[in-house]
Amino acid sequence: VQLQASGGGLVQAGDSLRLSCKVSRRTSATYNIGWFRQAPGKERVFVAAITWFDGRTYVTNSLKGRFTISGDNAENTVYLHMNNLVPEDTAVYSCAAVPGFRGLTSEATQYIYWGQGTLVTVSS
Repeated sequence: VQLQASGGGLVQAGDSLRLSCKVSRRTSATYNIGWFRQAPGKERVFVAAITWFDGRTYVTNSLKGRFTISGDNAENTVYLHMNNLVPEDTAVYSCAAVPGFRGLTSEATQYIYWGQGTLVTVSS
């Protein structure tokens, strides 16, 4: 079971960025995928999640309107689309897998498998 996040980098405020989470085939069959972020000196927080089975999505309220999540079943990849970025979005973004029966959950403790993070830095 493997997840690999990529796509981070240094951007300016107002820019858009798309993060990718490549999911191993075995993982994608029975797990849902979530994105979390951890800003410097702060706790990790939930960003968004998606179900593989039917593509339902859940974005945390504070990021709705700027962030969306999507999946490409053929590529076994989940994307986090981030628009109108602000410096407060600076964080390490990580993707994780949660058993499908848990649905769309924001609880990090329920996610079993984690990929390495990708750093997003937004300059003002």
